[in-house]
Amino acid sequence: MVGRLIAAALLLGGSSVAHAALSPAEHKISATVEAGYEPAVALLEKIVNQNSGSMNLAGVKAVADMLRPEYEALGFSVSWVPMDAAKRAGHLVAVHKGKAGSTKMLLIGHLDTVFEPDSPFQTFKRDGDFASGPGVSDDKGGVATMILALKAMQAAGTLKNANIEVVLTGDEEDAGDPVSISRADLVAAGKRADVALDFEGLSQENGQDMGSIARRSSNSWTLTTTGKSGHSSGIFSEKAGDGAIYELARIIVAFRKELPEPNLTFNVGLIGGGQSADVDKDGVRIAVTGKTNIIPPIAVAKGDFRTLSEEQTKRVQAKMQAIVDSGHLNGTSASIAFDLGYPSMAPTEGNKALLVKLNGINRDLGLPEMPALDPLKRGAGDIAFVAADTDGLVGLGLASSGDHSPAEKADLSTMKRQAKRAAMLMTRLSAEKGRK
Repeated sequence: MVGRLIAAALLLGGSSVAHAALSPAEHKISATVEAGYEPAVALLEKIVNQNSGSMNLAGVKAVADMLRPEYEALGFSVSWVPMDAAKRAGHLVAVHKGKAGSTKMLLIGHLDTVFEPDSPFQTFKRDGDFASGPGVSDDKGGVATMILALKAMQAAGTLKNANIEVVLTGDEEDAGDPVSISRADLVAAGKRADVALDFEGLSQENGQDMGSIARRSSNSWTLTTTGKSGHSSGIFSEKAGDGAIYELARIIVAFRKELPEPNLTFNVGLIGGGQSADVDKDGVRIAVTGKTNIIPPIAVAKGDFRTLSEEQTKRVQAKMQAIVDSGHLNGTSASIAFDLGYPSMAPTEGNKALLVKLNGINRDLGLPEMPALDPLKRGAGDIAFVAADTDGLVGLGLASSGDHSPAEKADLSTMKRQAKRAAMLMTRLSAEKGRK
């Protein structure tokens, strides 16, 4: 008889059986998230309607000011860290002190968006459980989800013992330079933390929620070649040489043939050469002059490369340098400069273990398991700056489409299960012994 009842429950979806694995506090978390959904969406609407493009420094600070009382009401000590030295607005940092010796958690999100004040895309618009607007997912939806999860923990009584540091950067979409300054506070927080949880968007494949345990780096390079200028009738001769453009082509072709390996992508995004080739101050345009009958004395190419580990970054960088330094064509020279921007977040055993914990919560909630996402499908992000110092998990924000475009749309319904996952994961982690 008992067996038939269990079988019947499973046929009905198994939710009651799965939810039986939740503690009383976790049941309270679930109920609080459900009740707090609409207020959380209202907060999201408020912060989306405040423009906070990375270069709108006042707008970024305004969003931080809106969020400060949310964290203070939860017992966090909140501070604003100006980033004048990096020509950006600053970061919001909130600290909650819990039980000594327990897991120290770092929660990561960002205040800025890619949409500056001159963008026509400025307003939150809702259609049922979907909403559009600048940053509605990336990353204001993630921040709203984080706050909903923390409120659920407070209602359940599990926040009081949790050691949590929140860092909401104000320049994730366009990091301030140098990153040694603009990411100093985040890096320091990562060194203190046992675990980092990133509240950027939830990845999905074919409607299935995916777990993100890795992000690739984002690095750029500038290749400059030189040659002897002269009349084209003498090209390839010992005296005139091959010219800068042929040398540039040699190197780029060698990159294509010799660099490919798993988890690496590399791109040539901008190229120019001739009698002159001047790169603008932003590095996004090359103004060239020249004639068909002049051997070009200069050529420039700019591109990027993305890797899954810092070891891979160093190896690829060394291979590119070797190609540039050897086999010069007659009468030419070449140099390459690297700008190592966002580091990588490798899929470590610690990250995998965090996903196992999250999937334990999924089972207890009656939700499907979240497989690990292919890291080639996830771009660079702030959590990578702490990946060398702590275990991490990415994607606790909202599912969405059209990010970084006026078509950005968030699936608001994912906020409920994401907030439950996050709150329960933090609750369970807070009961564990810290490692630092």
